[in-house]
Amino acid sequence: MSSGGTFKLKPAGRHILTIGRDLIQDSYAAVVELVKNAYDADSSDVTIEFAANSDRDGYTIVVSDHGHGMSRDTVINSWLVPSTDDKLKRRESPGGRIMQGSKGVGRFATAVLGNTLMLETISESEKTTLSVMWDDFEKAQLLDDVAISIETAETSERSGTQLTIKGDERFLTSWDKDQFDKLRYELKKLTSPVESELSHDRFCVKLRVEGFSDEIDLEESVEPFPIFNLFDYRIAGTVSDGGKGSLTYSLQKVRHAADEDILFNLGNPTGCGELIFDIRVYDRESQAIDSLIQRGFKDESGDSIGKNEAKRLLNFYNGIGVYRNGFRVRPLGDAEYDWLRLNFRRVQNPSLRIGSNQVIGYVKIQSEKQSGLIEKSARDGLKENNAFDRLKEITTKVIAELETRRFDYRRTAGLSRPAVKIERKLERLFSYDDMKREVRTQLNESLIAPKSADKILDIINRDEEEKNEAAEEIRQAVAVYQGQATLGKIINVVLHEGRRPLSYFRNQIPNLRYWHGKFQKTEDPSSLEKIMRIADGIGQNAEFLVRLFRRLDPLAAGRRPARKPLNLKGAIEGALAVFEESLKSQDVCVEVRGPDNFTFPSWSQDIYAIFTNLIDNSLYWMNKKKVCNRSITIELRTTDASLEYIDYRDTGPGIEPSTIIEELVFEPGYSTKPDGTGLGLAIAGEAAERNGLELKVYESERGAFFRLQPKMEIEE
Repeated sequence: MSSGGTFKLKPAGRHILTIGRDLIQDSYAAVVELVKNAYDADSSDVTIEFAANSDRDGYTIVVSDHGHGMSRDTVINSWLVPSTDDKLKRRESPGGRIMQGSKGVGRFATAVLGNTLMLETISESEKTTLSVMWDDFEKAQLLDDVAISIETAETSERSGTQLTIKGDERFLTSWDKDQFDKLRYELKKLTSPVESELSHDRFCVKLRVEGFSDEIDLEESVEPFPIFNLFDYRIAGTVSDGGKGSLTYSLQKVRHAADEDILFNLGNPTGCGELIFDIRVYDRESQAIDSLIQRGFKDESGDSIGKNEAKRLLNFYNGIGVYRNGFRVRPLGDAEYDWLRLNFRRVQNPSLRIGSNQVIGYVKIQSEKQSGLIEKSARDGLKENNAFDRLKEITTKVIAELETRRFDYRRTAGLSRPAVKIERKLERLFSYDDMKREVRTQLNESLIAPKSADKILDIINRDEEEKNEAAEEIRQAVAVYQGQATLGKIINVVLHEGRRPLSYFRNQIPNLRYWHGKFQKTEDPSSLEKIMRIADGIGQNAEFLVRLFRRLDPLAAGRRPARKPLNLKGAIEGALAVFEESLKSQDVCVEVRGPDNFTFPSWSQDIYAIFTNLIDNSLYWMNKKKVCNRSITIELRTTDASLEYIDYRDTGPGIEPSTIIEELVFEPGYSTKPDGTGLGLAIAGEAAERNGLELKVYESERGAFFRLQPKMEIEE
């Protein structure tokens, strides 16, 4: 038996609860939706009143506005229609406001707040009233089984809408002081913190709470959360949808510090529309908080505060909010919602990066159509699409502009942790020369016999020798760790280089088995020839792996032999050979100039570490900035049997002059790579010092320019 026909979808009764009570993230999101509806109605204000019943068996929420209200026809054909596209079609309210609600589900969020809802709306001298019992939808088999009565009558009352929501004891128990504090926080962060955002069209949010407890009762006009005028560092500006922009970096920790203009260029369109930034950063050390208070940091009421209150305010308001048309896309900007993964970045590089509790600010985005940034129906953020990925990427790059300048200032001002120059620290730690001179002077002044003085100094000398032996062991252990850290840093190169021979083994071994089996059966010479051809290929690829691992040996060594004369040009070419396939695939031309047989007393591990880090950086930045003519030139210059210098140049984007002047590139933790650790060049600098060399960076008309040269002896 066969049958056919057409049928219609029949939504179940509880469908309305699914798009309301189940879809909306939480009670705060539900209240926010009702506030947005008041804004869309062109109301100048909205009042939210919570009142607990005297017998504590429930509560009432009244949300009222003075907007244009709704006609009976609008209530029936729009308000009662789930997921209506009415606001999406209109885009603007009659008063010219950009519509906030567009999903057509916000009003059903009232089911999150209570059991019943009464709507009273007045428009053009008529008042329309309806009541909804949300439990009826739970019981109904189909959605249209629930009948809702609507009454309309003439009135002279002022236009507007009032929602009265009643909840039983189950809803009441979900509200305590912490919950109301959270609601207040949500309402403060709802509208843009920039006063001029809605200055032409003020929208006031009022909150009243009574009957819950004495400590909860409140009545206030909720002002947008403050973007504090005081800060330590700030970056603000606009990036156009084409990817170009202008940013301004400000520093308030120094009196009368000049702002710095920054030209920002992504090199391609943003992929998420035009973006406007205002990001303010605070140092959180005790002295920094004291300085902030001394400069006049106040609470939201304008009152002076102490250190604990200052910390509380920064903890309460921190986060980078995302705002569209004056309203926040929650939860982006919540203190506990680190959507940019700032804390993860800070853990990786604490000297350079900022954490989420150090920043207060916002990013303004365009409409969904212009930006591709689409708000989720559940009001719990933006959809995880390419546009949102780009928003995170660009915002992180803007923050990185601030981070590098903050790092530079803190280093110069001595606020950051001092860079660990291991060689110099060890030299100073175990150098007893100053102490011996002082001891000799004191002994002479005390008229100690010369023989006794010599014995005392002999004791100090023996201790110095023992300590320097220990220092050398520490120095060598650090060198091993730094070599292995460099190896870990270029592991992606190792994997890339080794992938081809391993792929050959994987693909050809089944073929080898096949031809072996065929030869056993037929003893056909052609099968043996194919076996030998595969065997030759295996041998060649195995030799490639052997050469690769041999090149990596200096970095992977578990112990260091004594320093000995090393063929420098050969060592440099060995470091380049590690990147052989990457250099070919990225079309990088390499030239090493200098004498073939010149030797210099050094550790091969250190020379490898120096040039491996330089080459790795060159490849990264030439590829990142899509450089056309790519080359690396290394020139070894000698005089007789002495090393003058080794110059390393590339044709990449180069290094910022301000960074060169301060030699920031050698600071542990400093990196302009998005996920850089800031260890590469710091390790290279340490490796140079262990070998009596110094690695310097210089300005260049094109690309990066480093010079490795013998350390200058300082005459006393």
